[in-house]
Amino acid sequence: MKYLLAFVLIFSSAFSWGGNMSSNKQTAYLAGGCFWGVEDLIRKLPGVLSTDVGYAGGKSSKPTYSDVKTGSTGHAEAVKIEFDASKTSYGKILDYFFKIHDPTTVDRQGNDVGTQYRSVIFFTDSTQEKEAREAIKRATASGRWKSEIVTRLEPFQSFTMGEDYHQDYLVKNPQGYTCHWVRP
Repeated sequence: MKYLLAFVLIFSSAFSWGGNMSSNKQTAYLAGGCFWGVEDLIRKLPGVLSTDVGYAGGKSSKPTYSDVKTGSTGHAEAVKIEFDASKTSYGKILDYFFKIHDPTTVDRQGNDVGTQYRSVIFFTDSTQEKEAREAIKRATASGRWKSEIVTRLEPFQSFTMGEDYHQDYLVKNPQGYTCHWVRP
């Protein structure tokens, strides 16, 4: 009987933890150049539950990499970030975002040039928009960037998952291309 009671307590504790976590789950959508490097660094943050790469901010309803890479769809290579708000915050994710890409270049990161590589925060509501504006102010005040921050703020409309070969790309290809790193 003692073991049964212990099992019930452990099971109910695990069940209630799962329920609490799901109520703390939030989503961010960010674009800062090639999605491989952004995903690889963001996924390592404490509190990040999952990341997916794909396309956001364009006019096509079913964009593919072949379409987006031409720059004609208006989409940006973006990362969908699901995180546990009890372990990290939207603001902390944004502050880190401003450390891992250059927000001062218009439509460019490293060797990647075009609107699909623009720096943009896709906000899902007015709270995220306000936090994004505050994060831009913090990044500007940090002195890290000598030029003006040109990161765009755009209302989130939709996210299309990228092709399977793009998901977890730098995990599968550790020597693959990236133009992202953590700046002090």
